Amino acid sequence: MILITNARICNEGELFEGWLAIEGERIADIGRGTECPAAVRDGATEVLDAAGALVMPGVIDDQVHFREPGLTEKADIFSESRAAAAGGVTSYMEMPNTRPAAVTIDLLEEKYARAAEVSAVNYSFYLGATNDNLAEVERLDPARNCGVKVFMGSSTGNMLVDNEQTLGDIFRLSPTLVATHCEDEATVRANLAAATAAFGGEIPVAMHPFIRSAEACYRSTAHAVELAHRYGGRLHVLHLSTARELELFEAGKPLEEKRITNEVCVHHLWFAAGDYAERGTRIKWNPAVKSIADREALRAAVRSGRTDVVATDHAPHLLSEKQRPYLEAPSGGPLVQHSLPAMLTLAGEGVFTIPEVVERMCHAPARLFRIRERGFLRKGYFADIAIVDLKAPWRVVRGTEGTAEEERILYKCGWSPFEGVEFSARVRHTFVNGAHVYNAGRIDDAVRGTRLEFRVE
Repeated sequence: MILITNARICNEGELFEGWLAIEGERIADIGRGTECPAAVRDGATEVLDAAGALVMPGVIDDQVHFREPGLTEKADIFSESRAAAAGGVTSYMEMPNTRPAAVTIDLLEEKYARAAEVSAVNYSFYLGATNDNLAEVERLDPARNCGVKVFMGSSTGNMLVDNEQTLGDIFRLSPTLVATHCEDEATVRANLAAATAAFGGEIPVAMHPFIRSAEACYRSTAHAVELAHRYGGRLHVLHLSTARELELFEAGKPLEEKRITNEVCVHHLWFAAGDYAERGTRIKWNPAVKSIADREALRAAVRSGRTDVVATDHAPHLLSEKQRPYLEAPSGGPLVQHSLPAMLTLAGEGVFTIPEVVERMCHAPARLFRIRERGFLRKGYFADIAIVDLKAPWRVVRGTEGTAEEERILYKCGWSPFEGVEFSARVRHTFVNGAHVYNAGRIDDAVRGTRLEFRVE
């Protein structure tokens, strides 16, 4: 049995001094105070002194792109799951726009098989919807799959779903939650045409939030919400980026009672349009990073509960690709190793409280996706745990020479949009199913996560 002592535990809205015991894959016990019962102490085969650090559930990231199969020069399940472990992320849900895209059950199961071989943390995979794979959507097992992904904006290959009848059928017939990328394609194209007329082929990256505008986001999100109301499906809108979109969602209602939910990503909470001048296409995402007013509204929504989940949309590209001119540079960037330090740094600045960070990154994903026995520090639950030193400043630097082991960028692409940023919080330890996968810069490559399971209600 592993005993974690001298901890500052954050769980279910509370912060308290306490201790936690792990036996096998599960949390054997948890208690308050500096002293644990003699029976627990005497039964411990290993004691980890947290030294006053924050002990919290591992992060559950409901939106990542690990690029396998087909795009493994950018990332793969092995590399990115290790980076996730170093960032206190113990479970992820991965998107279908790989090569080939995961648009059939057979292709989806191939990804599960690969993850079982190499993933350092727990996993689930979305099935991608297309205009012509409704039969595959209907076959999806809701107890063993996180959801269906629908692109209602520009996408990879044939994964833009723009047939209205198909969209309605997906919401009506999907046995799982439907997660949507919402940007109105016609609006984006019109804005791009206007920018091209003004700048020719040399559009500055600062135009990105005007091309992929707030109006494009609002129109598409409003459409998705209307479809969910009309057909009764469970809708989860990914990566909100605007203040106006928030008007479409309920606040003050328990998450378990919501049929329509949303997510905001760390980069939309950290960066704003003024950062394009310094960081350029390295912070080019779809949807775009927008105004300070949008960022502040999203932060307020995290605090109030109008936003349900905080995730990453981790989407690595090679730095050589990101350094291309605006029109050629792909959208997306790597985030899983740095998302929790970023959010806890904002908490240290008073933007959020620590319980708000834990609620949106750990508890809420477990509730929203109905994940079995994860997302909380509860006796009998799987021991998915992050231990974070809140007073350990460090700066994100590319490269390994002269860089402390704990600070090295582990993404296969080798760069981070946070380069040069100083965080106040540092992940020291991560446990996955009771296994000590990350220990102060060292990763146990023998540890493997497991497939997430979901309650069917």
